[in-house]
Amino acid sequence: MAKRYVIVGGDAAGMSAASQIRRQDPEGEILVFEKEGVISYAQCGLPYWIGGVVAERKKLIARTAEEFYTRYNIDVKLYHEVTQIIPQKKQIRVYRREEKDEITVPYDVLLIGTGSAAIVPPWEGRNLPGVFTLKTMGDAEKLLSWLETHTPNKAVVIGGGYIGLETAEALHNRGFKVTVLDLAPQLIPTFDSVIAEIAQDVLKRHGVEIHLNEEVVGLEGDEKGVRAVVTKNDSFPADLVIISIGVRPASELAREAGIELGPRNAILVNERLQTNIPDIFAAGDCATHFHRIKNAPDYVPLGTTANKQGRIAGINMAGGDAKFAGIVGTAIVKVFDRTIARSGLGERECQALGLPYQTVSIKARPISHYYPWEDEVLTIRLHFNKDNRKLLGGQIAGGAGVDKRIDVLAAALFHGMTIDDLQALDLAYAPPYNSVWDPLQQAATVAQREK
Repeated sequence: MAKRYVIVGGDAAGMSAASQIRRQDPEGEILVFEKEGVISYAQCGLPYWIGGVVAERKKLIARTAEEFYTRYNIDVKLYHEVTQIIPQKKQIRVYRREEKDEITVPYDVLLIGTGSAAIVPPWEGRNLPGVFTLKTMGDAEKLLSWLETHTPNKAVVIGGGYIGLETAEALHNRGFKVTVLDLAPQLIPTFDSVIAEIAQDVLKRHGVEIHLNEEVVGLEGDEKGVRAVVTKNDSFPADLVIISIGVRPASELAREAGIELGPRNAILVNERLQTNIPDIFAAGDCATHFHRIKNAPDYVPLGTTANKQGRIAGINMAGGDAKFAGIVGTAIVKVFDRTIARSGLGERECQALGLPYQTVSIKARPISHYYPWEDEVLTIRLHFNKDNRKLLGGQIAGGAGVDKRIDVLAAALFHGMTIDDLQALDLAYAPPYNSVWDPLQQAATVAQREK
């Protein structure tokens, strides 16, 4: 008898798992329940669609539900919202939005891939016309549809994280006067303040206003639309507001089913992506992510991790034995003509964990000193353990070459290298691409001098 695999959520983790299950079990029945009308799309590309860099919605969609069915015999049920998981009976309850009824579906193995949800505080005025989040394809469609019939010119982005900064740039490119508000004393608080200030300077240079230490208390407006964002200190005129203060794991279904939760209420999983309840797996933005540097479960929701976890969960659901190797917290973001990136632990994380860390910080050209270069030099910060010299993390800001160095650093962190090991790496060199000593190796040399 064919095994029935049920997947809750049709985005990165869910569809990666479904694809892998089909490879492992050609005869199994695979059912995917998705509460929205689209699956398998690039959430990270939404700001670029809003800003016009990506011209069409379809370019963000990897495969449609129809393609999954015809090519892989994976049955995707759109507009089907799972409302309850009943582990004792190995059943789920599903609300069919178009039929307006509820059905019960049995499973042999279940994956929870419900992702994350945008955090929206209970501010007065949060539901005014012209106020949006930008987390899902549906959010982006609502915003673009609204812009077809409205002509705002003052946009306020609440939140200075990755998506907030990308959205600020997108709206600036559309011709809006953009203001970014953040409760914290710096933008992108996962970065060291030195790197965050570089991003802030770039935004200001392009005409984006930045206001930090601003606690939003509400939004003002009427049935015609939002007019202002009100903070404890001030009021900021706005006829378009994007709330982008972060996400939370969509783990309510799991919690109500008695599944154990971990950091930030994400679903706690082991290295095989199993929960504490037999035959129930979880993956992606709703689940925990083992952090190799912290040596503990963490919550760092990123599309790359969701795809990896989904693949591993799918293999194990079909009887295989794959293990999730963990993350080191690598991230990168474009801020107009600059790039900032990080991997491993930042300075505040090192302090919070009580680690005996040391920091080396340099500025360096990413190519040979004699080769023509008009771009900005790289700012590099590396943190390492003073006792055993092991790398703890690093951050880089600049123009060309940031992505290359952060990936080298991520590989070094993944494999537990010391800061001194960086000098021994055999990295590519030609004058247009590097100097004989890569900037990371230059930073390692400085660290050796400071022994």
